[in-house]
Amino acid sequence: MQTLANISSLSSSSSISQMLMMLLPFCFVFLWSVHVLFLQWYSRRKGRRLPPGSLGWPYIGETLRLYAEDPNAFFANRQKRHGDIFKSHVLGCPCVMVSSPEAARVVLVTRAHMFKPTYPLSKERMIGPNALFFHQGAYHSRLKRLVQASFVPSALKGSVSEIEQIILNFLPSWKDNCTINTLQEMKMYAFDVAILTAFGERMEREMETRIKQLYQRLEKGYNSMPLDLPGTSFHKAMKARKLLNETLRRLIDERRREDDGSGHGGTKVASRLGRGGLLEVLMGASNVNDKGHKVHQQLSDMQIADNIIGVIFAAHDTTASALTWALKYLHDNPEILCAVTREQEGIRRKMDESGRRGLTWEDTRQMPLTNRVIQETLRAASILSFTFREAVEDVEFEGYFIPKGWKILPLFRRIHHREDFFPNPDKFDPSRFEVPPRPNAFMPFGNGVHSCPGSELAKLEMLVLLHHLTLTYRWEVVGDGDGIQYGPFPVPKQGLPIRVIPRDDKSSRSFY
Repeated sequence: MQTLANISSLSSSSSISQMLMMLLPFCFVFLWSVHVLFLQWYSRRKGRRLPPGSLGWPYIGETLRLYAEDPNAFFANRQKRHGDIFKSHVLGCPCVMVSSPEAARVVLVTRAHMFKPTYPLSKERMIGPNALFFHQGAYHSRLKRLVQASFVPSALKGSVSEIEQIILNFLPSWKDNCTINTLQEMKMYAFDVAILTAFGERMEREMETRIKQLYQRLEKGYNSMPLDLPGTSFHKAMKARKLLNETLRRLIDERRREDDGSGHGGTKVASRLGRGGLLEVLMGASNVNDKGHKVHQQLSDMQIADNIIGVIFAAHDTTASALTWALKYLHDNPEILCAVTREQEGIRRKMDESGRRGLTWEDTRQMPLTNRVIQETLRAASILSFTFREAVEDVEFEGYFIPKGWKILPLFRRIHHREDFFPNPDKFDPSRFEVPPRPNAFMPFGNGVHSCPGSELAKLEMLVLLHHLTLTYRWEVVGDGDGIQYGPFPVPKQGLPIRVIPRDDKSSRSFY
């Protein structure tokens, strides 16, 4: 009888558990509905109204739709339906999207103190919570001065030859009529420049390979659903992130031992990317303030590591994606490719006449058409489609109420593709940049205090590569070349496979 009672008790407990599990989703939906109704009631009570739009399903919001649709179409459809300001719920947080230059400037510049930089927690965990672009205030200002000082024109002038050498090391490997994946080739190039930027010339090949392998594993999970469960892409990425952090900590220790007692503290930014790169600058800057006086506000190894990963992320994927689009646009517009080639041939003739080998900083300043091609590529492709900010308090914005803690997303791509700012926006037309665009209508590197500090480096990388590429090769897209994929930035489908063909005019080839 006791056994039967135990069985009955277990059966009853099991039934209760099953009932609770069945009720749990309904409870969740109920609580979510109460939360949404409370927000609506609270906003009306205060005489405020939330922006139009939908918050979607509980927790997941409209995230599944964002992943299922083309993200560009996702935002474009809602903009057409609701206007330049609308709400949604994506990547685990309620959001307000803005798609006008004026609204974007308010968020990023004039009232930037009310909208702190933020990303979904999953992105912060993957890059590192101490990275420059997750902060504002004194910590951000101090770090940005250090990073930006490494990337201003005066610091980059001596780096042209180093970047050019990276190109000359890999470009000859493109054999006649071989098929390559453009994105992967551009990633290798941009990663090598990012490594040079971050670590300088002191990086051993074995350490570089290790960092590259771990970063590639981390990158695969960046655009995945943030589910930290065994077997998921996000879980694998977080394991790689932990190993990458340990590797960088060891490298920092090695650099510190090498520099101990040498007086080489990295407190001054060199006139080039430098023997020790940004890592040396960050390590050295922990010992002095802006006036050169010793202080105790040291950057921890974790802060240094997070910012190095952040710089690699910012300098690697965005530039590689932009270069991939540049090759597609030039392929699709042969008359523009011919004009760019003529401009680069003019640079080459001047080099030959002066008897020098290798590009200089001054050469890159004499490429107006190539520079406009880069600008139009950045507009048309809009690699940085949007950015995240978070309201630090309840905000009245453009007649709407934005609750504290909500995310605000300036939609750069929607701004870059507005007909009223860029006529015929789907056409690739570099000539549109012969006249400066309307203020705040062109923001490929963001705007305000959180604009990308490495924008000059990115443009330099693209100019130097396009110089050698247009002088050396022509290329044909394999397949239809249409479609866009995301991971994490928009790129041509399948990474734009191309067949490369050496130019017939051998005298125009760029290899020295």
